Amino acid sequence: MNIEVMALGPLQTNAYLLTDPDRTKAVVIDPGMNPEQLIRKLGDLEVEAILLTHAHFDHIGGVDEIRKLKQCPVYLHDAEADWLTNPMKNGSARWPEIGGPIVTDPAEIALDDGQKLEFLGHTFQVLHTPGHSPGSVSFLVGGHLFGGDVLFRLSVGRTDLPGGSWNDLMDSIHSKLFELDDAIQVYPGHGPKTTIGYEKENNPYL
Repeated sequence: MNIEVMALGPLQTNAYLLTDPDRTKAVVIDPGMNPEQLIRKLGDLEVEAILLTHAHFDHIGGVDEIRKLKQCPVYLHDAEADWLTNPMKNGSARWPEIGGPIVTDPAEIALDDGQKLEFLGHTFQVLHTPGHSPGSVSFLVGGHLFGGDVLFRLSVGRTDLPGGSWNDLMDSIHSKLFELDDAIQVYPGHGPKTTIGYEKENNPYL
């Protein structure tokens, strides 16, 4: 499986493009704002799914365009089922200076903790990791964890937005993520990748 990262939009949100070895099929994780670079990379790839770690505006700005272009389903945890249709909940109406309201159709498929999805010949395990937002999930694919805004290199996700909870975030990290192998590579929603082991040893918040 090939992994490409693009930092999109004014908040430099990491969008991940996963492709099979033959580069015929793809999965997109968190297509953020100003998705033109990502769309160019997609080319004639068949997109099997758009997976959302959560539905904050900077992670969903490219959903509508890519879904319509590629006719692919969107996956999102049910705790944020109405965030795609509500710019107050997804935050885009709170900071109009960043880009204006973002509204798109609801997700086609609901995610749940422990769910296993099959894409690109790999199993994607869904971990419900709330705290940054109520529907935050992380996707574990082999030795790779796509965690959205839960855990960053030497930092953690903010919890001062609606639905955020510091206690839930700490529980998600300690009881879910830190139970994983230390060698697991963590691909966050912003900034450089890290590993579970490095964050256990060095993250000042943990």
